[in-house]
Amino acid sequence: MADLFFFGTLRHLPLLELVLGRSGDALRAQPAKLPGHGVYQVVGQPFPAIEERNGDMADGVLVQDLSQVDLDRLNFYEGGFGYALKPVSVGLEDGRTAPAEVYFPEPGLWQTAEPWDLEAWVANWGALSLRAAEEVMDYYGRMSAEEVARCFPSVRRRAAAWLAGQARPGDGVHDLTKDVIVHRHNRAHLNFFAMEEMDLQYRRFDGSMSPVMNRSSAMAGHAAVLLPYDPVRDQVLLVEQFRAPPFIMGDAHPWMWEPVAGVIDPGETAEETAIREAVEEAGVTVRHLETVAQGYPSSGALAEYIHIFIGISDLSDVNGGGGVAGEGEDIRSRILSYDELMDGIDAQTYQDMPLVTAALWLSRHRERLRNGAV
Repeated sequence: MADLFFFGTLRHLPLLELVLGRSGDALRAQPAKLPGHGVYQVVGQPFPAIEERNGDMADGVLVQDLSQVDLDRLNFYEGGFGYALKPVSVGLEDGRTAPAEVYFPEPGLWQTAEPWDLEAWVANWGALSLRAAEEVMDYYGRMSAEEVARCFPSVRRRAAAWLAGQARPGDGVHDLTKDVIVHRHNRAHLNFFAMEEMDLQYRRFDGSMSPVMNRSSAMAGHAAVLLPYDPVRDQVLLVEQFRAPPFIMGDAHPWMWEPVAGVIDPGETAEETAIREAVEEAGVTVRHLETVAQGYPSSGALAEYIHIFIGISDLSDVNGGGGVAGEGEDIRSRILSYDELMDGIDAQTYQDMPLVTAALWLSRHRERLRNGAV
């Protein structure tokens, strides 16, 4: 049996229950403090780190009599992020002290900022962290902690996308608690993208339930797509890069001309992503965004929700771009006239459907944009 002091996100009981795989009612838990330490927000991350600091007092919870299975699950959840258990002595509310262990980060692993606020974290990140932890813990016993940690940014993006989907209104006709029955949910594969499958039934239009069917989906989260357009010069900018999925499918032309595009990070809006990606991929500064469309590009197979924009830009001032080398991106760009773009659309030269969608929208709104009505 082990006694652990939790100072950060695992103080949130629903998250601790999910990681341990059992109810918190059975836990021996009580408030505790760790003197000489403080809990601080990690810069650029939605979690804290604990540090030794004279005069500080770290609030937390002491959980006693954790089993080896509990420890294995906790080490799986925490271990891939450079945290390791170290012994400490914590103070209890009745004035006694008790031995415990704490997950400390590797020295110098994180840069910290202001003191961490549990209530603010629950309000801003609690639901997303629960959804992400649900996916992570589904791979307990199937992947190593380090393997899952490498995938965690994409796990977090999918969690944000799932919450955004939950927040969208239904159709007012179907009740998902009655009209879809899930018999089995399997997370089959985890990497930058994930693959999930379900055995499910849905209510048919005659009111009956369908047979139980097995269906799979590639899970890709949310993305922003932006076609830069210069209304003064009547030009657009396209980017070209190698795309593995067409190659894997056997396509003889896997280098694709596309708009700028990128995945939406948690806490970031689609608009912010589009503007950021325009700089990273094409060196373009966007002056104004026009919303084209949002939806699923291939709802029968791909759980990716995309936001498409036209980015009003000055294409005489293009600096940098080329993508992020650390993400394996190798991107070149090309500026072409509106007429050249539409000739390519009519000739079915382009294979990227968001580009076709953005170009057709531009054809309807071009005169307004050229007349300055933005």
